Amino acid sequence: NEAEPLEGNKAIVIGSGPIRIAQGIEFDYCSVHSAWALQESGYKAIMINSNPETVSTDFDTSDRLYFEALDEESLRDILENEGGASDAPPSIVQFGGQTAINLAEPLFRSGMPLLGSSAEAIDLAEDRRRFENFLSELGVPQPPGAGVTSVDEALSVAKLIGYPVLVRPSYVLGGRAMEIVHDDSELSRYMKLAMELDTKHPVLIDKYLEGKEVEVDAV
Repeated sequence: NEAEPLEGNKAIVIGSGPIRIAQGIEFDYCSVHSAWALQESGYKAIMINSNPETVSTDFDTSDRLYFEALDEESLRDILENEGGASDAPPSIVQFGGQTAINLAEPLFRSGMPLLGSSAEAIDLAEDRRRFENFLSELGVPQPPGAGVTSVDEALSVAKLIGYPVLVRPSYVLGGRAMEIVHDDSELSRYMKLAMELDTKHPVLIDKYLEGKEVEVDAV
């Protein structure tokens, strides 16, 4: 074994992989600062990432770098190497963009510890139907709409709230696969493609509100 387990307190930061839509360089920035924060808190930081063109994969960013694919199998092998099922170090998934976030549920299912946001909290925020219901329970205003899982459901919702509608899948960041739809034929086409890609999570259909868009980022 060329990578003997690190001794002492340690935690894993799951990086963002290749830079693309919904996986911007800001997630690498967050991953790097997560590793540094762990070190400042007395933990050894273990970085897992597969993109050589990022700061997170520099040799001096973390205490150990695993240059491996960001998938369930690779992650499980690393966790077993660093501690096994009974003593695996906790993993941080919330700073690596959608790629890392998608690994929260497999980690939770395998009984591996997460540091920070739980798999349940992530699913509540990412599953469009659950998040819509959560906002309704809190009394937070939102555009009229609903989460749907079939073409018929989608057409019924669009008929109820009126076109144009904004459609977007669950478990995506950065507006990926989001569209403004103006009629039944466009909506049917979108839903058929969406269901081919993901049959597990709902598509959210909202009334499209025309006007000025304002975005605020806070750190």
